[in-house]
Order: sequence, then structure tokens, then C-alpha cells
Amino acid sequence: MFTIEHDFDATIITLVDEGSPHLEEDVTIQGFSECVTIEQFDPRKDEVVKIVMSIAQVRELAAALNLPEGVYRLKPKGQS
Repeated sequence: MFTIEHDFDATIITLVDEGSPHLEEDVTIQGFSECVTIEQFDPRKDEVVKIVMSIAQVRELAAALNLPEGVYRLKPKGQS
């Protein structure tokens, strides 16, 4: 299950793990114009862990999810 909310300066997606008995903490993804943040509570440390990715890194991650093993470089928009 997931939720999507549109805030003033960000789009917020929350991923809820509804799987097997071993459930992971919710993941919150916030999309801003200049970056994307990914947050998840770590119960071992009793703190929220945050990752900040540039928009280019998010594009590369999205492309990587559909590619086989290898090394790739995405072409900038407008190049053929």
C-alpha cells in the first residue's frame, strides 16, 4: 500500500510494508524541485535515516530498475 500527498513545496509518497510477518518500517519519499529525500525509521538506532538524491540520481535509479547488469550512462535530454 502507498499514499501520495501534494504539499506546498513537495510531493510526499509513503510506502507501507504489508507483507509477511517480518514487516519493515514505512518509507517516506519527498520530491522537491531540486532533490528527493527518502526516510525510514531505524528501530535499532531509534532514529530516522535520511538519504538525499539529486533529480539526476533518481532518473538513473528509475532507468536501472529496468536494465540488466552492466555500466551505463544516461544521455542528457535532447541528445540522440
